[in-house]
Amino acid sequence: MADYAMIINGEKVLSDTTFDVVNPATGDVFAKCPKATVEQLDEAVAAARKAFPGWSALADDQRVKIMNRIAGIIEQNQTELAGLITREQGKPLSGPGSVFEVGGCIAWTQVTAAMKLEPELVDDNPAETIELYKKPIGVVGSITPWNWPLLIAVWHIMPALRVGCTVVLKPASYTPLATLRLVELVNEVLPPGVLNVVSGSSDIGNAMSAHKGIDKIVFTGSIPVGQTIMGRAASNLKSLTLELGGNDAGIILPGTDVTPLLEPLFWGCFINAGQTCAALKRLFVHEDDYEDVCRKFTEYVTKIPVGDGMDEKNLIGPLGNRPQLETVRQYVDDAREKGARVLCGGAPCSGPGYFYPLTLVADVTDDMDLVKEEQFGTALPIIKYATVDEAVQRANSLDVGLGGSAWSNDPEKAKAVAMRLEAGTVWVNAHGKLHPMAPFGGVKFSGVGSEFGLEGLKAYTVNQVVSVAK
Repeated sequence: MADYAMIINGEKVLSDTTFDVVNPATGDVFAKCPKATVEQLDEAVAAARKAFPGWSALADDQRVKIMNRIAGIIEQNQTELAGLITREQGKPLSGPGSVFEVGGCIAWTQVTAAMKLEPELVDDNPAETIELYKKPIGVVGSITPWNWPLLIAVWHIMPALRVGCTVVLKPASYTPLATLRLVELVNEVLPPGVLNVVSGSSDIGNAMSAHKGIDKIVFTGSIPVGQTIMGRAASNLKSLTLELGGNDAGIILPGTDVTPLLEPLFWGCFINAGQTCAALKRLFVHEDDYEDVCRKFTEYVTKIPVGDGMDEKNLIGPLGNRPQLETVRQYVDDAREKGARVLCGGAPCSGPGYFYPLTLVADVTDDMDLVKEEQFGTALPIIKYATVDEAVQRANSLDVGLGGSAWSNDPEKAKAVAMRLEAGTVWVNAHGKLHPMAPFGGVKFSGVGSEFGLEGLKAYTVNQVVSVAK
């Protein structure tokens, strides 16, 4: 097995204990990963604090130059990084899979490098000049999930580095390898201590959340863990950015010819085997169109190749881990037992790995787990509605609000419906498409704060008002 190490103060660091990394396509252990101690976390935080004054004082154009070098390093190592993602997370090399994910890392790094927070002139009067400056917040603690392990790490890291912060990163224990390798690679061009990575269990994440040497936590993951982080972060009033997922609704408007929309609808629902926070997880269809949409979507879905992501003919891979497989199985079984109709799929695949087929479930009701909970997998409930007002009300009835969408052959009509959804981002005739310059974040229980663009960059800073008397 390959040797994977943490990076602390620019040096490779191992631990006395390790944990297994499993290939979800086979269920087999294929790597060992060091399990950090709290003492090693302390060392990483100390290294980041020591590096912060020099990195934050570096000339802005020098940080930009380094970040563009980082984008080049990611590009040079795209094949290796994509292979690691597929082996540890399961998403295919093909389609919007691991090669696509690493490509997103390159693009996000380049776009972030090109952004700049200029001082703002607040007032200039005969008595004084007042300006607003954005200063780096300090040491950032990043805790990343297993579904898009490298891309979300880049979403956390790059804006922090861009404004002059230093970082301690903890990847998900299911998917640490590509992140460890990324941090090792980019430390070739970063000063020691600017970017550190420690791998381990939730104990390390808990310690990060309460660590007095960390000034900000950025976390992507579940609502319960986000709530725990918020509570622990209160010990030193840390700044927080929390992206906590959702249960996104999509509404197909009455009378829509769904045929030209099937491809974007499919990827809106099932990109990364549905394991995406901003995937479409509840599809509302008008009662007059219901059976036609169910039939056409089933025909489309059943033609998509599913299998081991290392085989480039496959577009959908396994679920990322056994607990997620069990969650999807339980939710579909619950729906079937309560009278739902399974249109395709509906049971775990035989053989090795954590495969659950692409599954569409019709005749569902709002009390079913598949509807009211975030399934985060390859099963989609198709919900019948009578009026658009009813669909909007039911779509907004949950306590989450990350994304939403409306679908129609008339985009303006769909836009009007989409804007009625209680969600941080809404799409028309698409779902889940993100842009590095467009702020992204949820409402209600879907999170706190925004990522991406200038708004996301500002989240890694604190205000300093400078008033100069004349």
